[in-house]
Amino acid sequence: MHLLSENNRIYLEQAAFIAKHSCCLRAKCGAVVVKNGNVIGQGWNSPPGNVCVQKCLKDDLPNKFKSDKTCCIHAEDRAVRDALARAPDEIKGSQLFFIRLDRGAMQKAGKPYCTMCSKLALDVGIKEFVLLHENGITAYSSEEYNTLSFRHAE
Repeated sequence: MHLLSENNRIYLEQAAFIAKHSCCLRAKCGAVVVKNGNVIGQGWNSPPGNVCVQKCLKDDLPNKFKSDKTCCIHAEDRAVRDALARAPDEIKGSQLFFIRLDRGAMQKAGKPYCTMCSKLALDVGIKEFVLLHENGITAYSSEEYNTLSFRHAE
């Protein structure tokens, strides 16, 4: 894990702008995949097909449900698929920037926890997973992010 310069805030701001497309009832999240200073993929969280729902399916899941506890496609997943469609030769060695919004404001991230997104980043060759933390813009190697996600997953 290492800190990136504040110049990278532009990518978090782009992810925040993209997050506004979300129709999730719980959280609006955005992600961009960046290679050599260019955004090659973008995505936001929402139910499949970006079909807005009146009630979150998560509300009706049993406590011991053993899969992803959200009805949404993750922003990271959509950003990776977009990058694979638009620039398949560029995804290896790229960075994935992720942000969550609360009332339109960028939120600082907690510990990595999403094993689905960490495995996806590793599988397609993304070099770094980038989050906004209390101490600044933080980049994790995809390997480290994956290890931490499995350690902190609930």
